[in-house]
Amino acid sequence: MSAVRAGSSGLRLLVVDDHPVVRAGIVALLSAETDLEVVAELDDGAAVPDAFDRLAPDLVLMDLRMPGVDGVEATTRLRARHPGARVLVLTTYDTDADILRAVEAGATGYLLKDAPRADLSDAVRRAARGETVLAPPVAARLLTRLRAPAAERLTARETEVLAAVARGLSNAGVAAELFIGEATVKSHLLRVFAKLGVDDRTAAVTVAMSRGLLPPPV
Repeated sequence: MSAVRAGSSGLRLLVVDDHPVVRAGIVALLSAETDLEVVAELDDGAAVPDAFDRLAPDLVLMDLRMPGVDGVEATTRLRARHPGARVLVLTTYDTDADILRAVEAGATGYLLKDAPRADLSDAVRRAARGETVLAPPVAARLLTRLRAPAAERLTARETEVLAAVARGLSNAGVAAELFIGEATVKSHLLRVFAKLGVDDRTAAVTVAMSRGLLPPPV
């Protein structure tokens, strides 16, 4: 679905979110600002590159988890076609795996949907100028990872695998969720064990949570 909108001149924004009510709220909030113009809204990450071709927005506000093409893949595809495109991830998720995947895909910033209205508007303006914008919890997580000794740092994929294990998935379940082989899951876990100095899955999850590499259980 694509809705092209007309509005006053200003920073041109493309809003991508698969939840209609959430998307409508974001659009209404941003459209209330005199210097911000939502030129289109999408509910599908697959449509982002073509919409960017047509509309040339200053910034894309991207939901992270969407059916089909998610925000990370959409960002990757967009920046492959338009390396200078600026993307601000706007999501409810702040796990290490989600943050790292978004940053590695080239997102300009990462903001959480519970951000105050003024913070969101300010973040949009800053991200459109090319500034890196990170929600405080996200910045804290990245700083924790950077401060960790290199040998202890988990890659984005290792973090994804361990996060899935923390949710109780078996190796087969992790493989199915991440579309990789069971042997690959085992290899990732062995590297995680070595980095964290543990020898089993439970200990790996416990240590990772204690070091801030994984969020605590809800």
